[in-house]
Amino acid sequence: MKRLSIPILALVFFTFCGVDAFAVDFVTMGTGGVTGVYYPTGGAISKLVNQKRKEYNLRMTVESTGGSVFNVNSLMNSDLELGIVQSDLQYQAYNGQGDWEGKPQKKLRAVFAIHPEAVTILAAADSNIKNVADMKGKVVNIGAPGTGQRVNALDLFQAAGIDPEKDLRIEGIKPAEAAGMLQDGRIDAFFYTVGHPNGSVKEAVAGARKVNFVPVSENLVQKLTAEQPYYAPAEIPVNQYPGVVNTENVPTFGVKATICSSSDVSEDVIYKITKTVFENIDELRKLHPALDVLTRENMLQGLSAPLHPGAEKYFREAGLIKK
Repeated sequence: MKRLSIPILALVFFTFCGVDAFAVDFVTMGTGGVTGVYYPTGGAISKLVNQKRKEYNLRMTVESTGGSVFNVNSLMNSDLELGIVQSDLQYQAYNGQGDWEGKPQKKLRAVFAIHPEAVTILAAADSNIKNVADMKGKVVNIGAPGTGQRVNALDLFQAAGIDPEKDLRIEGIKPAEAAGMLQDGRIDAFFYTVGHPNGSVKEAVAGARKVNFVPVSENLVQKLTAEQPYYAPAEIPVNQYPGVVNTENVPTFGVKATICSSSDVSEDVIYKITKTVFENIDELRKLHPALDVLTRENMLQGLSAPLHPGAEKYFREAGLIKK
């Protein structure tokens, strides 16, 4: 954990600041692209942790990366101490599926979950799609093959007893293009698995054609979360989308953005980070709109790799998991 390749200037800085530089643990969190939600979320967590740097002799930095797959691989190579990983990819990595087919990443450890990436279904109000069953006979974009939202859409249709090949007219376009197509009347609805607020969703609800979010019923959510450990209940906040038809937050399901680490990272470091975040959730919620929905309970949802011992130690102390 102690990085030896610290620039001399950094050593001088910490010496003059009254901190023993050689006792400082330097931790880097891999996030995602700077325009997405992962990067500012990592920055928000880093801000909280660094407020405790003198007490804990712990310093966190944030790195913009290629996202979940990159972060998992970097954790396993000890290039990162923490990384934000989508919960379904956390599951695949630990169990040797997807990009890690036949190569389970058994050193991967879950720390806690953060914001949900909600399976968001937007429909034109004039298409009269009020629930999942109403999509039958409609033109619905479920995303290109291999994309997350397409997998999520197909899982939902299976749970709802809908055959997309027979019951729908499906399209496979990018979410960035779907908003314009919805407004132009070329599709009736589209799926987008995303953290909120999101620019493409804002574009979709801001046009002349009125748009509503389609709720996913509690029964379907329970079925999906029981069948797949990486799914979790989610909610779409309508106050972030002026102009949308819905007046109340919309229930759905989704994956979670999760904080992961490696079993090689010390228990003490992960304990301090987990404790700091959980004891400052109210402040964390204010640092980015996507974090507004966080609770101590939902931050333990969607975790499919074993808990890191440092996180587990805090959760037991806090009574969040049974002893």
